[in-house]
Amino acid sequence: MHSAVLLIEFGSIILGLGLLGRFAARFRLSPIPLYLLAGLAFGEGGLLPLGASEEFVATGAEIGVILLLLMLGLEYTASDLVSNLKTHYPSGLVDCALNALPGAAVALLLGWGPVAAVVLAGVTWISSSGVIAKVLGDLGRVGNRETPVILSVLVLEDLAMAVYLPIVTALVAGAGLMAGGVTLAIALGAAGFVLFLALRYGRVISRFVSSDDPEKLLLVVLGLTILVAGVAQQLQVSAAVGAFLVGIALSGEVAEGAHTLLSPLRDLFAAVFFVFFGLHTDPSSIPPVLLPALGLAAVTALTKIATGYWAARRAGISVKGRWRAGGALVARGEFSIVIAGLAVAAGVEPSLGPLATAYVLILVVLGPLTARYTEPVATWWARRREPQRPEPAPRAAEAEAPVAD
Repeated sequence: MHSAVLLIEFGSIILGLGLLGRFAARFRLSPIPLYLLAGLAFGEGGLLPLGASEEFVATGAEIGVILLLLMLGLEYTASDLVSNLKTHYPSGLVDCALNALPGAAVALLLGWGPVAAVVLAGVTWISSSGVIAKVLGDLGRVGNRETPVILSVLVLEDLAMAVYLPIVTALVAGAGLMAGGVTLAIALGAAGFVLFLALRYGRVISRFVSSDDPEKLLLVVLGLTILVAGVAQQLQVSAAVGAFLVGIALSGEVAEGAHTLLSPLRDLFAAVFFVFFGLHTDPSSIPPVLLPALGLAAVTALTKIATGYWAARRAGISVKGRWRAGGALVARGEFSIVIAGLAVAAGVEPSLGPLATAYVLILVVLGPLTARYTEPVATWWARRREPQRPEPAPRAAEAEAPVAD
């Protein structure tokens, strides 16, 4: 009977997510807020709490995080990461300063303590690569001059995750200064080692994993990723970082083939992850943090626009392109929830999960709007502020000419 209930509940979840995804696609929206709302509806304090399938959903959610980071790593080669780091690191530093500090400041003002401040700084810092990529495609801006600038900021954020996630993992686990330093050293050493292997022996690694049979390629890549993620988690480094490093190590046809094969799995388990996060957030806990979430969303939307404007200006992009770059970076999504999920699972601060949920819901809806309208609004405002030029006075000859009857 228990297994039948589990199948019914989990099947209903997957079917519901599919219908929500279709609804979002029809209106060209990101499905992330709908997945979060579904989790809120069926979680603690929701309309119909789930019981039998919760543990199964928890495992699926963990796989979702692993696949999100794996697919992210597959997007980049080691040489791309190194060149981006060398060329665009000032933009990454400005991005971190402008967008992480507001989150940390709000957590400290609310009296949540330094650990929650570090977590909320990450929530407000990291943009949603998935939402932004979709919006750029929908708006037909993939070939625009400012798009490489946007992508470089996102790459630097993703690379920073390899350093940031081990720090957060150690902090939320309550590790001391020595243990946290060891964890960070292991993470940095592993990241450096994988980058070295990918640069030097990337083709050899890809040849070892490669297979003409899609089934074998899927099994090898998926198995290797989950194995490395498990080892990384055992070392207190973070399973997500392990998956990200596996993605970086693969390149060429193997990375393209794995990306194609794993995309449907990523979408499935990522959706389950968002539902799982919502399941563990009581809807009644959101209204008390709604005002801070709105204020934080407004501030960090402006700081992201400033980040994109500055990065595009540094790259020599025109004023309109600068505003487009800034507006495109506003959306937060999957990685903000991943970071908040680490703190929620560790019980760092009860109100952190609801605030992160409300914050992401606001910005994942606002992000596509700022991407579309920031540049036209800025152009309209600039024209309005221009001083009115007086009409030129008529020439003397024209003034003296007789008026025709």
